[in-house]
Amino acid sequence: MTVSTSFRWITAVTSLAFVVAQLDVSIVNIALPEIAKTFNADMSMLQWVIDAYALAFAVLMLSAGNLSDLFGAKHVFQWGMLIFGVASVGCGFAGTAGMLIVWRVVQGIGAATMIPSSLAILNQRFAHMPAIRARAVGLWTAAGSAAIAAGPIVGGVIISVSNWRYIFFVNAPLCIAGMLLTIKLPENELAAVKKKIDFPGTIAWMIAITTLIGAIIEGPKLGITHPLIYGGCMLSVVALIVFIVLEKKGSHPMLPLYLFHSASFNVLLLLGALLNGFYYGTVFILSLYLQNVLHYTSFTAGFAFLPLTIGFVISNLVSGWVINRYGIRKPILVGLGMFALGFAGLLVAGKDTPYWQLFLPFLVIPMGMGLAVPSMTTGILSGVDKQLSGTASAALNTVRQAAGATGVAILGAAAAGGGMAILHAISLSVYVAVVCTFILMILIYMKLSARH
Repeated sequence: MTVSTSFRWITAVTSLAFVVAQLDVSIVNIALPEIAKTFNADMSMLQWVIDAYALAFAVLMLSAGNLSDLFGAKHVFQWGMLIFGVASVGCGFAGTAGMLIVWRVVQGIGAATMIPSSLAILNQRFAHMPAIRARAVGLWTAAGSAAIAAGPIVGGVIISVSNWRYIFFVNAPLCIAGMLLTIKLPENELAAVKKKIDFPGTIAWMIAITTLIGAIIEGPKLGITHPLIYGGCMLSVVALIVFIVLEKKGSHPMLPLYLFHSASFNVLLLLGALLNGFYYGTVFILSLYLQNVLHYTSFTAGFAFLPLTIGFVISNLVSGWVINRYGIRKPILVGLGMFALGFAGLLVAGKDTPYWQLFLPFLVIPMGMGLAVPSMTTGILSGVDKQLSGTASAALNTVRQAAGATGVAILGAAAAGGGMAILHAISLSVYVAVVCTFILMILIYMKLSARH
């Protein structure tokens, strides 16, 4: 197989995994009002529908990254596809909100398994060809970014011709295709140093992130003084400390702490957290804003997000060329500037805002992310040994998913009252996002060397 043929084949197959995983991050947002009607669900229940997926994704990502390094990315990738497909069918047939949330957790397990393995396949295959790797990562990111942006559009169309359950059924044929297409993929190298699965670390991390998100989601309903809320926050802190101790002293840590000795690695993880936290949380409340405040139908609301798809695709497709020409620091700084500018534009959101005023922010935000994310991913992968690429990519995506779940929890809690509370939540996201973005731009400029 020639390099060009191998490039197209491997990039297409691995991108398919990112597409189905990212599609289910956003496609559900547009269905939230319909799901609420079906199960008579309140705001916290809707937040759990979104965050159950993101939490399972974040909790198991690191362990799944180790699996790629231990058993080969190809086989782990295939198992992830299978789990995701079965769970998607389960979501579609869910008879209660509780069962829907349970199947969303299983979906997250499948996503956590196939995302780091897909990046590991890319990185190992093109590790000695940096320019081709940058292009492959750009296309991989473009596919996932387009999927997350297109999710509301696809969801709106599906709901308009059937019902919300079919937004899950659509994943099954994609997963089957992904499993069949991987048969011809070459086997990848295994890590030179064999590691065991870090079960104590996984459990500690699971407790830390789940109790934190749970406390944020249930806080508005139970009250900050409720024992479950402040107890959950305290347990989260203790579990996080235990996790760090276990990773520091364990002989087979799922997250090697020496990775954090690199300032560039740390700042790139922080970048991933900021982008996902504000994007996931804001899209969640914007879906409610369009349907509950502006009274758009699910079909109209889905197409209102079309600029997000366009923005991601445009910037991701040129990102490989931009990275090869300018390195990663400049694209990240420009992307963050656009991200902040787009968020500032959301201040126009009101009770009667015409759509044309929302169009430009909806376009600029994803264009900024589309420049920054491929550069961020390339920086993470190029900074580690290729045999640990699964673990490194898992660390990045763990932070991104945990931040995304936190963003949904915080902004969802702020919007829990509906109406004016939703508008207040949008304003809150704008001001905090702009301030945090400019602080991060300073850190990027100081900590990320120009040669990147």
